[in-house]
Amino acid sequence: MRRILIVGAGQAGLHLALGLLRNGYDVTVVSNRTPEDLRAGRPMSGQAMFGTALGLERDLGLDHWADECPPIEGIQFAVPGPDGGKAIGWAARLDRPARSVDQRLKMPVWLAEVERLGGKVVVHDATAADLEAYAAQYDLVMVAAGKGPIASLFERDAARSPYEAPQRALGLTYVNGLSPRPEHSAVCFNLIPGVGEYFVFPALTVSGPCEIMVFEGVPGGPMDCWADVRTPAEHLARSRWILETFLPWEAERCAGIELTDERATLTGRFAPTVRRPVAVLPSGAPVLGVADVVVLNDPITGQGSNNAAKCAASYLGAILERGERPFDAAWMERAFEDYWATARHVTTWTNALLAPPPPHVLELLGAAGELPEVASRFVNGFDDPSDYAEWFLDPDKARAYLARAGA
Repeated sequence: MRRILIVGAGQAGLHLALGLLRNGYDVTVVSNRTPEDLRAGRPMSGQAMFGTALGLERDLGLDHWADECPPIEGIQFAVPGPDGGKAIGWAARLDRPARSVDQRLKMPVWLAEVERLGGKVVVHDATAADLEAYAAQYDLVMVAAGKGPIASLFERDAARSPYEAPQRALGLTYVNGLSPRPEHSAVCFNLIPGVGEYFVFPALTVSGPCEIMVFEGVPGGPMDCWADVRTPAEHLARSRWILETFLPWEAERCAGIELTDERATLTGRFAPTVRRPVAVLPSGAPVLGVADVVVLNDPITGQGSNNAAKCAASYLGAILERGERPFDAAWMERAFEDYWATARHVTTWTNALLAPPPPHVLELLGAAGELPEVASRFVNGFDDPSDYAEWFLDPDKARAYLARAGA
């Protein structure tokens, strides 16, 4: 039985561990937090997952919350105008509903499932020195520790990383009492040119159904406003201020909101980065990076957990296909490139949205309010971002598509 160790107990690491256990591998997961730590901690992300990623979980029997978690049935898009109203405003349905389950709820259950299936969970904050010891004991060592310090072992790939600094100041607020949309449920995505973005969507957290508010402020701008916030109450008040200032139609929904729990907030910033997939330790042993360790995108497109699930599924297939042959550096590079064939579309699209929208994008988003086909295609691209290369990202393709669509 081949022995595999995974550092990191998040979306990708546990998804991959459980897939390997179901296929007969000896699996150890190293987590820097206990299940109790996870449940009692702050939210880790917004984690809206679309149809394809949810299907990958379902294939492994990991979708334990389908009956409890409120569905996200579509996406609403808005851009404010100079008069305080909407210059652009429309909504479209997803072909398959999305869902968001708080990782404070999800990961403790998955950790228990690892042990139930015969895997081993080690609670330890792994270091580079630990990786040397692990590499000597296991057939394959993978690092799925997200944004942790150990990710710095993997070299930044400058050719695939156009940004060297954070492009957004991030704020996350889990709330109850938000007024629902009058039509179907949706991710309500608001683009404020030159200021930032705000999106909000239904989810399931440790206390039950809720809404997750995500704020993306352009650095140095008015939505880069979290540095002086000290308490949860101040965080909630600052969330309200942003909406009252820039998005009055969203502020109207917030008359009765309150935090879901005392730790229901998060702020931060990070540079979107693609790293080389293999870190070679001083001993010469290679280790393989997983998901956010090697492809870390800004959350503006809500793809983090989707990428994690897709990376786990891709690596699982590569490991199963490898059989008894060694997991050498060349194999690791190929495994990553197979995943990158999908992930590159997410990175290209996400990085494009971080830049000021060019004229053809504004043209498309405006046309979506008149042409349901355009709105539907944009919305369902969140599940399959590879489609954006065919019509959204290139000015000539965009205008040709609009001509065909009847604009």
